[in-house]
Amino acid sequence: MSSKELLNFRKKISHLNALLESLETIPGREAELESCENHEEVVSLARSWGFEIGKRWGE
Repeated sequence: MSSKELLNFRKKISHLNALLESLETIPGREAELESCENHEEVVSLARSWGFEIGKRWGE
């Protein structure tokens, strides 16, 4: 894993952790996430909340 890949990996994990925390602290978010029917909807919803989780860490 290159340094750039490691940085991207850490950034994605950070965004995923922050997204999980927001599910516990912001009412209604968990239900919104549960209503998603596919990966693209999850990524789009997360992006609308300010989280970038769709990009693969190796890209």
